Amino acid sequence: MEVVVGRVGRPHGLRGEVSIHVRTDEPEHRFAPGAMLRPEPSTMETLTVSAVRPHGARLLVSFHEIGDRAGAELLRGAVLMAQLADDARPDDPEEFYDSQLVGLVVRTSDGCRVGEVRDVLHLPTQEVLVVATDEGQEALVPFVAALVPTVDLPAGSLTVVAQPGLLSDDVG
Repeated sequence: MEVVVGRVGRPHGLRGEVSIHVRTDEPEHRFAPGAMLRPEPSTMETLTVSAVRPHGARLLVSFHEIGDRAGAELLRGAVLMAQLADDARPDDPEEFYDSQLVGLVVRTSDGCRVGEVRDVLHLPTQEVLVVATDEGQEALVPFVAALVPTVDLPAGSLTVVAQPGLLSDDVG
């Protein structure tokens, strides 16, 4: 199983260092020297962290495979993925890995099936669930407790509070 741990920003300096927008609660482990990450999209299979240092709200990271600014520029915008052990779970019971959410059945508060989670978008302000509805549409649901109060992994479903226009084009 893989998880998103960051997104590559712009290059910093001339030696291949890049800024990283962190997307993990464990940056000290995910970006430790020697850590292996997979950039997506990229022609590179893996990147190995060689050095890391804080820089404001971001990290500055060097990879063994990137030695100059031109190489770093090619990584700009790539999402960095880390491999997890099969039994890995977030420490916080209110947190979930994308792979745990994709494929869950989406139900309304009254138990009606409306579709299935197809993807999780990591936007700057919050995560958003991409729901493929049973009517063949796509709905974007902000992954916040007010709209998604229940995630039941053993049951393979989650509950969405139906709001006008949220799960269908019907606004009211």
